[in-house]
Amino acid sequence: MAPRAASLHAVVPALLLVLLLLAASAPAPAGASSRRRSTPSPFPAALAPPRYPVAPAADGSGNATAAKPFTAHYFPQELDHFTFTPNSSRVFSHKYLLNDTFWRKPAGAAAAGPLFVYTGNEGDIEWFATNTGFMFDIAPRFGALLVFIEHRFYGESMPFGNDSYKSADTLGYLTSTQALADFAILITSLKSNLSVPDAPVVVFGGSYGGMLASWFRLKYPHVAMGAVASSAPILQFDDITPWTSFYDAVSEDFKSESLNCFTVIKSVWNVLDARGSNATGLLALSKTFRACKTVQYVDSLSNWMWTAFTYTAMTDYPTPADFLENLPAYPVKEMCKIIDAFPAGADVVDKAFAAASLYYNYTGDQKCFKVEGGDDPHGLNGWGWQACTEMIMPMNVSSESMFPPSGFSYEERSEECVESYGIRPRDHWITTEYGGTKIYQVLKRFGSNIIFSNGMRDPWSRGGVLKNISSSIIALVTEEGAHHLDFRSATKEDPDWVVEQRRQEVEIIQGWIDQYNQDTAEMSQ
Repeated sequence: MAPRAASLHAVVPALLLVLLLLAASAPAPAGASSRRRSTPSPFPAALAPPRYPVAPAADGSGNATAAKPFTAHYFPQELDHFTFTPNSSRVFSHKYLLNDTFWRKPAGAAAAGPLFVYTGNEGDIEWFATNTGFMFDIAPRFGALLVFIEHRFYGESMPFGNDSYKSADTLGYLTSTQALADFAILITSLKSNLSVPDAPVVVFGGSYGGMLASWFRLKYPHVAMGAVASSAPILQFDDITPWTSFYDAVSEDFKSESLNCFTVIKSVWNVLDARGSNATGLLALSKTFRACKTVQYVDSLSNWMWTAFTYTAMTDYPTPADFLENLPAYPVKEMCKIIDAFPAGADVVDKAFAAASLYYNYTGDQKCFKVEGGDDPHGLNGWGWQACTEMIMPMNVSSESMFPPSGFSYEERSEECVESYGIRPRDHWITTEYGGTKIYQVLKRFGSNIIFSNGMRDPWSRGGVLKNISSSIIALVTEEGAHHLDFRSATKEDPDWVVEQRRQEVEIIQGWIDQYNQDTAEMSQ
């Protein structure tokens, strides 16, 4: 998912469920200003952070496991589950992955093991499967069949092939409700084909995928009997969560490591803008930033650093990781060490650049940086559409933040989306469709069997469920955790508090399954 706001003078990271590179920048016309007006990009905000906050695509969930421990399959999925127009029955090839290594197949009176299903995010499903080690780690205990379902319009699951992003006429079928229905139909069909209609299903998801997992449990309780939603900001809509919370949290992560570090980053933006206000300044900055090509817009340099600081805060893991980029353990601390190591009087741009470089070049193998231009290695292109239709997450940048202050306007967002896609957002559709307002009161007597896990180092946690709603809708919160850290593969370096969080999750899931099997047995008597 990706943060957004109205001001054109603040950057934003993407997700997605997102996220790694800057979108390609068109050359400036002759005589044009070195600052350009940003509009929503067709890429996920994480890939193309505009000059205003857009909810960072919160995508993914952990470190990679062994090479491709799954097999790919394709399901004939209907295009439209909610109308009966001639086009609705069009079928596309819907990708999903299976791992049955540990699955306890039904034998005689012995029940089949559960299905653990990952509800795919805004990207290639293989990326998520190879980065969700937790599911592989716990599958042997439960005798679980692992299923990873790709989200429509991502990866290989393109309803209109290469024309899927062609226009609003095709992209109009890219919605969360259609995706949830895809999951329900595929799971039901798979269970039927395997002759295990009564096997329990638990859905898992991180970030946007975690939102989908929790919504799936609420919308399809007859298909999934439980959900584990990690770093799922389901309350990042309307005015449920303070609009400044995301970037305030990023800033607090850096300030908690070093006040000097926070101050340097806070002061760099105005200096950067001033120096990049003309072609001579941009040429000099391009050299400072070791850009592969001379940078055309000063905003590109700001976005490059803004993305680095934001995604480093999101992935401030206690162990080395390579989910977004190769990073050391506790990368925020390491960035601040770089800044604090500079001598007194050192240039503020040099300090900030050196810190941001850790995100892009911790391994030291980058001879230059592609500040403008980039590709989409994880297939996140569709997030721009989602951020202009349903996923309207208002975000401001406060004066207390280390980023330049900015505001949010539903009206400006609407005009930007009309310019990009020819459509207007449905600003409050998510809370209408899935709820969120007064969630603790509403779900206390409706809904069950959901784990909401969050780490408070993750800025997305502020839009998550942070306290228990009922005895079976549980919030597991760690003060030092980062973006869906619990979904990463276990390592011997994991702190005790991560080990304990995962232990609690396993214990709760076991309780759900035991109760489900007991209820099923009683009903069959």
